[in-house]
Amino acid sequence: MKDNKQELIMQLIATLTAMLQDEEKQNKVVSSDTNMSEDRIEFLTIHQCTELVKGLSEHTIRQLTAQNKIKYIRCGQGKRGKLLINKASLLSYCNNSN
Repeated sequence: MKDNKQELIMQLIATLTAMLQDEEKQNKVVSSDTNMSEDRIEFLTIHQCTELVKGLSEHTIRQLTAQNKIKYIRCGQGKRGKLLINKASLLSYCNNSN
């Protein structure tokens, strides 16, 4: 009887340990997913930039890109390609220009 109790306790401990390890692994996966989303780069259209930062015109946004004061990419070919503005760069520029 005593051996059965000890065996049952050992199995219970092993099961609980395995459950804790699984939970820790799941927490690591969730935290790494959270870090990945924090590292994401967001891009805005020129119109979205003017909505985000009140007082900036589309012309001003275009001038800032032409002067390389904010980061951007051009989607499409040539000068007619759509400008996508890096959101973090825009907000950083606006915060530092005061």
